[in-house]
Amino acid sequence: MKKTYSQKPTEVTRAWFVLDAAELPLGRIATQAASLLLGKGKPSITSHVDGGDFVIVVNADKTIVTGQKSDDKIYYRHSGYPGGLTETSFKEQLAKDSREIIFKAVRGMLPVNKLRDGRLKRLKIYAGAEHEHAAQKPVAISLKKSVKKASKA
Repeated sequence: MKKTYSQKPTEVTRAWFVLDAAELPLGRIATQAASLLLGKGKPSITSHVDGGDFVIVVNADKTIVTGQKSDDKIYYRHSGYPGGLTETSFKEQLAKDSREIIFKAVRGMLPVNKLRDGRLKRLKIYAGAEHEHAAQKPVAISLKKSVKKASKA
């Protein structure tokens, strides 16, 4: 009888990937980033072990959304005091801190458990096209090609 393989934390190998936020809408970028952080594409995926990769998202300032979301999408924050609800539109948040938009989108796509904070620490978001992780030799993933292939099938 063959036993089910269960990955151990010492057996985890992590790669580095670069995603360009200017290529596709926010949801597509966040989905791909969450999948890489979870390690979904690896054959050694184990749900209770954090076996995902590092993800670098560049061009957060050029984040795009479809439809009327740039006008309608609102981010909420509450201070904890009565009447402390603060609303920020997508355009205001993009001008204020565009990295927070991608962070919240990816965070919402990760499972809520003890591993989420560790996964989010491996997410590196940069407003411009430059990043400081060239020494790790990250692999650039073009999402436009993978989406076109999926739509043809």
